[in-house]
Amino acid sequence: MMDDAHLVDARSAMPLADWRRRVSEAYADVRVNPDPIDAWAAWRTVRDDLFRFHPSSPFPPEARAGFSGLDHFAYDPRARTLGDVEPAPPERVEIGGSAGSSTTFLRIGRARFELFGEVCALALYWLDGYGGGLFLPFADATSGVTTYGAGRYVLDTVKGADLGAEDGRLVLDLNFAYNPSCSYDPAWACPLPGAENRLPIAVRAGERVPVRS
Repeated sequence: MMDDAHLVDARSAMPLADWRRRVSEAYADVRVNPDPIDAWAAWRTVRDDLFRFHPSSPFPPEARAGFSGLDHFAYDPRARTLGDVEPAPPERVEIGGSAGSSTTFLRIGRARFELFGEVCALALYWLDGYGGGLFLPFADATSGVTTYGAGRYVLDTVKGADLGAEDGRLVLDLNFAYNPSCSYDPAWACPLPGAENRLPIAVRAGERVPVRS
């Protein structure tokens, strides 16, 4: 949920660490909840509270007073699927992003899954830095129409956005797809999905276009 580069100093480091801790706890609750819809509702409550009240909210302070909650599609059980990870020799790639940014990842393979009756695949990345983590951004036919034009994230495990695995397959619940922080404030620098991670179908699940106050 907090997912991108931003200038960090001594004053902002502790609030940002707290944000990430709370995000990780929210996803941990999702992974142990046997009811995906209940887990999603609780996750949304945490997100709304963080965006409204937390000092590290990607909302500029002047936008928080009128905030009434992030806008999502209704939960669609068909948008929850499992992905088979197809390994490939790791390849270092630079993923461009907002504010002229570029982030180095390793493309480690592809996640192949079925979604709305279609067989889909997305490149799966590993953050090429200390600790590492899986990163799975995507765009789809709703991008720029009812969802953020530059795409959304579904996994960013180094930042706590981790839906887990079942029987060795990635849980890919697109109801948990969320907007990068740069969609709310251009001061954030976000890695954004390229052409290889654009789905040809419309994913009417997850977060919609950013809320504006």
